[in-house]
Amino acid sequence: MTVSVLVVDDSGFFRKRLTEILTGSGQIKVVGAATNGREGVELAQRLRPDVITMDYEMPVMDGISAVREIMQKHPVPVLMFSSLTYEGARVTLDALEAGAVDFLPKNFEEIARDTSQLQKILIDRILDVAGSRPGARPSPAPTSAPVARPAEPTRPRPQSPSPRTTPPARPAALAPVPEPEAPRRSARRGAAKHYSVVGIGTSTGGPVALQRVLTALPASFPAPIVLVQHMPASFTPAFAERLNKLCQIQVRQAEDGDILKPGLALLAPGGKQMMIENRGGQGRVRILPGDERLNYKPCVDVTFGSLARSFPGKTLGVILTGMGADGRDGCRMMKQSGSDVWSQDEKTSVIYGMPMAVAKAGLSDEVLPLGDIGPRLVEGVG
Repeated sequence: MTVSVLVVDDSGFFRKRLTEILTGSGQIKVVGAATNGREGVELAQRLRPDVITMDYEMPVMDGISAVREIMQKHPVPVLMFSSLTYEGARVTLDALEAGAVDFLPKNFEEIARDTSQLQKILIDRILDVAGSRPGARPSPAPTSAPVARPAEPTRPRPQSPSPRTTPPARPAALAPVPEPEAPRRSARRGAAKHYSVVGIGTSTGGPVALQRVLTALPASFPAPIVLVQHMPASFTPAFAERLNKLCQIQVRQAEDGDILKPGLALLAPGGKQMMIENRGGQGRVRILPGDERLNYKPCVDVTFGSLARSFPGKTLGVILTGMGADGRDGCRMMKQSGSDVWSQDEKTSVIYGMPMAVAKAGLSDEVLPLGDIGPRLVEGVG
């Protein structure tokens, strides 16, 4: 089956280059090209493509406004192209909140130096996005005003991260898998349980999903939280700052040596790996260089595996929307150590890959809609 794509970008060179790469695969057909957001909205209505690629800075109508209008009129998976800068990260996060499914660097040299590798990454990403569900997610929590929070010590500004990142190749786990026993949706709603730490892992669709979950938590949330979101190094500082402004709990990018505390969520820095150690009953963060043998940096399996070893039987792992199967092995280690695992359901997942892998492996104690996960954390974590 051929995937139809609409390219929206004000650069004639970029439109031509992207069209050449995509059409060369034989799996993708570029059905139209627009030079601004307004034209993109109109062509999306008329051509009804399977996927839209969208620039964010254009005349007449910018990409974020175009995404919002497309999602209101006829939701289509949108792949944003953005710059790997701090400001580019902020704009991209706005686009994801508006409804875009995923993003890639606009500078192709930041994706891959080799032309054949570049073509594979772009085509795989388009095909993955084509299978997403842009209308699946509930409306995110309001973002018009940050929450009021008691004064806290000033945190240092994040250091400028490396501008280069290599998106992972399309995981083989997206291939069809055998159908084991269906996961059971837990009906148990007993007394709250004590956890030494809550780990949340996610990928595509994760920025909006994490915002939805974390804004439901009170400042007095009793457990530390560690977050793993597949995201470039230049994006995680802006994402952590965004969440911190919106949430009652504190959220910041993790640094080596950080101590886990109740009511504090630490986000794994992009391009690196985050592990949690147990030092005399207290959780401490270790930030390590990204291992080139691993597709994902940060990797949910790495962080969850360290949680299983450091706090056996005392950890809650939560897997949200995302492509691939990252998190499945880490959740298996958690279950083997006696800890609990929850996963997001298919209906509310933008891409039902990571949570599906966990549920199909029989590792999920509870399978929950996105809108229920935050309130369930409040109810179930003591």
